Amino acid sequence: MYRTVATATTSTRGGSPTDSGDYVVSLDQVPRWSNAEHRSSMEYDNEDPSFPNSYFPDPLTSQSGAQNGLNAIVSRFPVDHEINSKIYLWRGNPWNLEVDAVVNSTNENMDEAHCSPGLHAAAGPGLAEECASLGGCRTGMAKVTKAYDLPARRVIHTVGPKYAVKYHTAAENALSHCYRSCLELLIENGLQSIAMGCIYTEAKNYPREPAAHVAIRTVRRFLEKQKDKIAAVVFCTTTSTDTEIYKRLLPLYFPRDRLEEEVAMSKLPADVGDENGETIIDERKIRIKPLPKKTAPKPPQAPVDLPVSDVGLARRNSSHLDSYLDPAFMSLIKDPDQRRREQWEKTAQAQSGWNCAKMLGFGDLGGPPLSAAEEYSLHSRYLAKANSLNLSEIAEMKIVYRGGVDSEGRPVMVVVGAHFLLRCLDLERFVHYVVKEFEPIIQKPYTVVYFHSAASLQLQPDLGWMRRLQQILGRKHQRNLHAIYVLHPTFGLKAAVFAMQLFVDSVKVVYVDRLLQLFRYVPREQLTIPDFVFQHDLEVNGGKGLIVDPRTKYVYHRP
Repeated sequence: MYRTVATATTSTRGGSPTDSGDYVVSLDQVPRWSNAEHRSSMEYDNEDPSFPNSYFPDPLTSQSGAQNGLNAIVSRFPVDHEINSKIYLWRGNPWNLEVDAVVNSTNENMDEAHCSPGLHAAAGPGLAEECASLGGCRTGMAKVTKAYDLPARRVIHTVGPKYAVKYHTAAENALSHCYRSCLELLIENGLQSIAMGCIYTEAKNYPREPAAHVAIRTVRRFLEKQKDKIAAVVFCTTTSTDTEIYKRLLPLYFPRDRLEEEVAMSKLPADVGDENGETIIDERKIRIKPLPKKTAPKPPQAPVDLPVSDVGLARRNSSHLDSYLDPAFMSLIKDPDQRRREQWEKTAQAQSGWNCAKMLGFGDLGGPPLSAAEEYSLHSRYLAKANSLNLSEIAEMKIVYRGGVDSEGRPVMVVVGAHFLLRCLDLERFVHYVVKEFEPIIQKPYTVVYFHSAASLQLQPDLGWMRRLQQILGRKHQRNLHAIYVLHPTFGLKAAVFAMQLFVDSVKVVYVDRLLQLFRYVPREQLTIPDFVFQHDLEVNGGKGLIVDPRTKYVYHRP
């Protein structure tokens, strides 16, 4: 049924599909990833010789500091030539390859109608009969059968997840488990080479590029642990779109030299998973703290007879009890009457002064300042409430969402001003959502990118509300905030920011007028940018010397 393809047919990078599909392609006819030519796509696509990187220097960091910061970053996927020699990329159906096992993407019933197109026709009726006898397969798991008429020895069947934005993390981890289960079954059956097609399908609404990230990084992490037991992993693509995605992403996780490794450090997403490639959820980590140290027992003392009224006081001041109490927690405990009196004094002092910000129309900034203990308590209450709420309607508005990392590896939070619809937004629920989204990244230095494009058409909250939000986020947010990059600022926004720096707190703000200028601080690959921002950028800057790719949304200099 099959006949061998001549080597010249698949000598190009990634191979080429045959006309009939009845050919057998041996593994030595498919080029290794380590032997494929290096592509210029690893360079920044929006670079122009007439606009060097130093044209827009970061006013917050010196040039030498930025260089030292880049050198100090440790690559999460270093160059490993042994692993790279086991990776192949081929354009065509996986079951045409002469390997030990091929992967079939199926559904939970493992029926022929929902399998990889053409697989059952090539394998013969015996494959469908054996699949029907296995009792189905769960999402994220895998089962193995004979290959029958295929040139491979075995077929590994796996069920990919359905995708929904609300369950993005669950879908990522289920897809990662699909690839890992296939590789585990390969080893368990004493096999060494495997051809893997794209397990994610359009029928299940899984975005192609995020799914390719999961697939490639899962294989990389698995090979780091089991590279001695696997000889070859072939990524098979059947469309030009998937082929281009894999060609672009493979150097990020399988860099072939030091240059590709350095470029990958700036282009990799912020979250590349754990040691297995699965997405990390900080809120679900188990935190284990050591037991308190036992103090040396004191020598027994003669009992002292105390009055009945002093017995409770003696127990309350016990040094044994104090050794097990957290001093930070004890500092929050005050006499309720004293706490109320201090609060009244702060409020009266603030209201007695002249509220200049309110006179200028920036809102009421005359509230009393909060102590560190009060900010901690306020933040804790909001975070606990946010974790118990379903805030999916706020997330769907895409006002605040996670980006990748900036040019120095700091995580990025994106804010879209035009999506802030004050008339139809519950501000209290929005504050809970902001606290929940910011909590994982404010533990270390981070950056905020604010798109003010067309935001002047919407009503914006006053500085009094902004000051309250800043108090809720706490001092850790202020200390670790590296900078706020504001795209397309207006005069009104600059005046509001100046008032916030004057009356609320000194915030490091960098104004950028063009997208190309923003990309010097935060690489394009690390940002999800709404379409109207590109359109606004062209309208404001006149589109002189600029070209926007409508498919990839990349901005280029016009030659």
